[in-house]
Amino acid sequence: MNELIKIRDVTTRYSISARTLRYYEDMGLIKSIRSDDYAYRLYDEAALKRLEQILILRRLNVSIKDIQRIFSSSGSEVVLEVLGKKVDDIDEEISLLHELKDIVLEFIHQFEQADFNKDSDVKLLYEKAKEIKTQLFDTTYSGNPSSVNRLLEVTEKLDKKVPDIMIVRIPGFRAVTSGRMTFEELFSGGFEPWQESHNHLFEPVIFNCPDFLCGRGDEAEWIWAIKDDVSEADTYPYEIIEFPGGLYAVAVSVDGDGESYSKVMKKTEKWLESTNFTIDSERDSMGNMIYVDDEIKEGLGYHQMNLYVPIKLREKSKEIEA
Repeated sequence: MNELIKIRDVTTRYSISARTLRYYEDMGLIKSIRSDDYAYRLYDEAALKRLEQILILRRLNVSIKDIQRIFSSSGSEVVLEVLGKKVDDIDEEISLLHELKDIVLEFIHQFEQADFNKDSDVKLLYEKAKEIKTQLFDTTYSGNPSSVNRLLEVTEKLDKKVPDIMIVRIPGFRAVTSGRMTFEELFSGGFEPWQESHNHLFEPVIFNCPDFLCGRGDEAEWIWAIKDDVSEADTYPYEIIEFPGGLYAVAVSVDGDGESYSKVMKKTEKWLESTNFTIDSERDSMGNMIYVDDEIKEGLGYHQMNLYVPIKLREKSKEIEA
């Protein structure tokens, strides 16, 4: 019999979370083994080889839906089709970026032709900005708007690759907490059954959703907002906490998929650089599922997870304040 590897050893070896492993299993990509004398999931050599294939494909930005297609086919046709489409997408993005670079260089050349020292740099810059704005919005503009129009087309296509992000303020609320534990303990232990039998205690906080999963590493805390009249006697043996709320940047990722989570986090961090917000490292990121809907999952191939990144206003530099 093949050696069985504990879930904690698998997550350490491949630098992934137990929740991601559970997600891959839920999506039918990998199988675990349960032992009578061990409470947690175990994996054999075949499962580890399949996991390595999954991780490689995810690194190549292949979707879970396409990975399911690849694993359900017996030949190489599907994987060649999927990877060929990926190459086409990459070629298109490279082409768009080259075109965007040419357009930006053209605008730089136009600005370089102006003599700011000779003719009030601020005024001339303002006039140039007005001219570009005219090209963007005035259909009767008599100049040559082709570069600007192409700029709009190129940036619109590239912007589709950026996650839609929204800034929200979550109000403070009272909540019952699972306490911090591993994902395996959280979803296979006693808290989830307790929560399901106590839904009458909870009330929604934002997007008609009452709960948040606050994770850090391989551990998480699941908190559920409770009604004003709920006491610790009602939530025993779980504690009640005061959640302070605050500002968060919200983006959508794939529930349970660590690769998707990492990509959305990186894109959110990059997007925040263009704002007056920065990540608040004193607070944990959170997630919740607004819709646990089988029809939506069937259409997308996964459940959507709202990712909440804690943020705060950037501190003004002393030079600006002076």
